[in-house]
Amino acid sequence: MAIVRIVNETKATELAVRATVADSFFSRMRGLLGRSGLPKGEGLVIVPCKSVHAAFMRFPLDVLFLDRSGVVRHAMQLMPWRFSPIVSTAHLVLELPYGTIAAAATAPGDVIRIVLPEASDEA
Repeated sequence: MAIVRIVNETKATELAVRATVADSFFSRMRGLLGRSGLPKGEGLVIVPCKSVHAAFMRFPLDVLFLDRSGVVRHAMQLMPWRFSPIVSTAHLVLELPYGTIAAAATAPGDVIRIVLPEASDEA
């Protein structure tokens, strides 16, 4: 699995310095299950994805739903044992530590860029 940085270009803030990309059936299915938390600066990129759940999770998350252009279509906090709505316009989901969205003032309409560590190209 690839490791990427996540940047909010609209607000010029970094959302994650080390996010794992879950882009296979099994990596998307596993997600963050079995973890006791998500440290600040980490995250999970789930692609493709239109909804997520926190069943069997032990900690809350911040969740961003992005379209194919990287525009935030929905932002929310997800508590353990809860389900997100289905966001039909989403192409991928970013799962971030609880409080990241508020700290970075990230909101629907913001443009998010996923950066590979060895290049500055968008993923």
